[in-house]
Amino acid sequence: MLNKPSRYLKLSGLEPLIITPDSNFINVGERTNVAGSKKFLRLIKERKLEEALDVARHQVEGGAQIIDINMDDGLIDGKEAMVNFLNLIASEPDIARVPIMIDSSKWEIIEAGLQVVQGKCVVNSISLKEGEAEFIRQATLIKRYGAAVIVMAFDEVGQADTYERRVEIAQRSYDVLVNQVNFPPEDIIFDLNIFPVATGMDEHRKNALDFIEGTRWVRNNLPYCSVSGGVSNVSFSFRGNNPVREAMHSVFLYHAIEAGMNMGIVNPALLEVYDDIPADLLEHVEDVILNRRDDATERLLEFAETVVGKAKESKVDLSWRKEPLQNRITRALVKGIDQYIVEDVEEARLLASRPLEVIEGNLMKGMNVVGDLFGSGKMFLPQVVKSARVMKKAVAHLTPFIEASKDKNTAAAGKILMATVKGDVHDIGKNIVSVVLACNNYEIVDLGVMVPPEVIIQKAKDEQVDVIGLSGLITPSLDEMVFLAKEMERQSFSVPLLIGGATTSKAHTAVKIDPVYSQSVVHVNDASRAVTVVGDLLKKETSDGYKKAIKLDYESFRDKFLNRSKQKEYLSIDDARKNKLKIDWKPEDIVKPNQMGIQVLEDFDLKKLQDYIDWSPFFRSWDLHGKYPNILTDEIVGKQATELFEDAKTMLDEILDQKLLKAKAVFGIFPANQIEDDDIKLELEGTQPFIFRTLRQQLKKRAGVPNIALADFIAPKSSGIQDYVGCFCVTTGFGTQELASSYEKNLDDYGSIMVKALADRLAEAFAEYLHKEVRTKYWGYTSTESLSNTELIDEKYQGIRPAPGYPACPDHLEKLTIWELLQVKERIGVELTDSLAMWPAASVSGYYFAHPEAKYFGLGKIQKDQVEDFAKRKDIAISEAEKWLAPNIVEN
Repeated sequence: MLNKPSRYLKLSGLEPLIITPDSNFINVGERTNVAGSKKFLRLIKERKLEEALDVARHQVEGGAQIIDINMDDGLIDGKEAMVNFLNLIASEPDIARVPIMIDSSKWEIIEAGLQVVQGKCVVNSISLKEGEAEFIRQATLIKRYGAAVIVMAFDEVGQADTYERRVEIAQRSYDVLVNQVNFPPEDIIFDLNIFPVATGMDEHRKNALDFIEGTRWVRNNLPYCSVSGGVSNVSFSFRGNNPVREAMHSVFLYHAIEAGMNMGIVNPALLEVYDDIPADLLEHVEDVILNRRDDATERLLEFAETVVGKAKESKVDLSWRKEPLQNRITRALVKGIDQYIVEDVEEARLLASRPLEVIEGNLMKGMNVVGDLFGSGKMFLPQVVKSARVMKKAVAHLTPFIEASKDKNTAAAGKILMATVKGDVHDIGKNIVSVVLACNNYEIVDLGVMVPPEVIIQKAKDEQVDVIGLSGLITPSLDEMVFLAKEMERQSFSVPLLIGGATTSKAHTAVKIDPVYSQSVVHVNDASRAVTVVGDLLKKETSDGYKKAIKLDYESFRDKFLNRSKQKEYLSIDDARKNKLKIDWKPEDIVKPNQMGIQVLEDFDLKKLQDYIDWSPFFRSWDLHGKYPNILTDEIVGKQATELFEDAKTMLDEILDQKLLKAKAVFGIFPANQIEDDDIKLELEGTQPFIFRTLRQQLKKRAGVPNIALADFIAPKSSGIQDYVGCFCVTTGFGTQELASSYEKNLDDYGSIMVKALADRLAEAFAEYLHKEVRTKYWGYTSTESLSNTELIDEKYQGIRPAPGYPACPDHLEKLTIWELLQVKERIGVELTDSLAMWPAASVSGYYFAHPEAKYFGLGKIQKDQVEDFAKRKDIAISEAEKWLAPNIVEN
């Protein structure tokens, strides 16, 4: 009787690679991956293919038994690059002798590679994230091509990040592959997701251990399968400290291989021999990898500073630790160093008669120094937020002692309620102001975002607050603020009202809010003013005089503003339309799109957006004013801007490497024409037409200057020319709130604000990237465009992408049309609040106009006749139209 052949994973290049239980760990070379190697990406972009082959050759010569090839980059044709490179490898016997791992997030690239690769390769990867039907389809084709497959622990819900989820997804994937597709189980390799440890987040403590135990479960319960993974992920928290990273990789591999991990991507240059790891470093690292102590992360972070290796540029100067206690506490607060604050605060507590004395004495002395430095311009907002992180950790340590001693008579300077108003989801500015005020000994009651007026009012009563601060970014938030002020007046409130946020202004505060609330109303345009304003409002000896002065200033401002508005001349809407922008319509100026209809980008690779980020607004969000990159060398803020930028890049790397945020987009290009009354009509097959309603400038212009509406940039139906228009929504916000919350739980407002600021920058970068793709590929009206990022930011390209709620089209109601047309919520999950803000907040939506004469403009003020006309066209009540267009309506 013949013996059945053994069921081992068998791969091959020109030579076979059979992985048996006796095989050593199989090392996968990672340098032929454009996403992981800047050098390899450059060589592929510059078509220096001989040098790119040398990269692959060096990996094989260095001991790689499989080479991973990835061509996923937005600036190269991944399919073409994969096919060309695999064909070149086939003619190089010293490279082609090892099996290939075809690595891509795009199925078309994987399949193109499968059609040309020689031998038996590995596909990296497939998963259940798009559902079982697509999983089965791809697995069936991989089986037909005769390849092995890596299966990611990822399903419709998301990536597996616990032991239980790893087991659940692995079991389900195995059952589908083996029982439905009849996929050979020995050709299945599970990647159970290696995530970083020692991040400071409690939920990450078991990342390594859960992978190890998940590996053990797979090898014991899913016969013949292998387990792989990207080992360097585990040590991301210690980038820059190679000795610690090398030890972490070795310790992780030692335990993962013992549990059954038999292959993986690891850089041999970042690998220490397990037995050669110093005993003290080994203990600290194993405590973290195996989650053996509650304080393992803190101990390793502290110990890592003592490990001096080739990557360490300098030893940390700890001479300040020998200074007197108050000096140490002050330095920690000023420099934002939280490593020793608990130790120092505990020393102060033991010396004090009451725990509260430490807050009122040691900590407030330090924060007073911070306040003085900030007020004099010697410290900047990012540093203050770091100081707040240290303060919070110190207070958190003292709180149990204060509670136990019933010593709760805190000497707060005042209690301030902060809220982003109903329907609005933006809170970066509010959070920064809250942190700055908290640093100056004000107690903050933060109600978060989308807070209804009745909740704000009730909480203000319950907490007996001294000041209410309202924030808003979108136009409808202005009405919410007016409504709240009226309600506070009706209920006889006496507390001052602070108004802030991107859409607010002194003009709106003075004209709309101040007249309906008899108490103090102050517009605060940046965080640095908040402390002074609140101090002046609450200072007993001078507050009455300050409040009267504010009232008189706003009354004077209001009178001048209204008189100035009355002095301007406006056209009727009919006359404004007679003075519309007149374009000489030519068929050659209209380009028929290459791809019409709706397109969806799911799980977009955020790494493609790095080169499209406009950093200048990022610095403005931290109250550092200047244009990037010049701000980094600015005489006043350059040093702090550089530190902030380095922190941002570090966090951005972490977000990108660990895929902590998810990006999605939906967009479409459609046949369209301008019709009467400033409307744009979109013709769609099989459904009713959609209509975009645009608004027209009404301010009387000098001779020859038109009154523009967006509809003017689309060919009128009467021209006989078929024109086109596009619209879009992009988001990078999924995961932002969860990540920000994890920082907040660790009392790290700096990290929380940084995450949100970066998510916003990525969303704008995504909008920029997608617009370029539309111009050059999907629509193709500037297919040969080649612009730098600076030129993109300066809008040197043809065409515009105005957004509802912004100057050219301040009407947020048009978002509803975009959402219905593109089915935005159904396709990518971005929702609209009651006030038509987008959720997640890091989202951008708008239109695409392509005509060479299309340009950005501001609508300015409009008259009641256009408001009534607009309401009629939209088939809504005039009062509803006034609500959405209020900031643009001419005051009587």
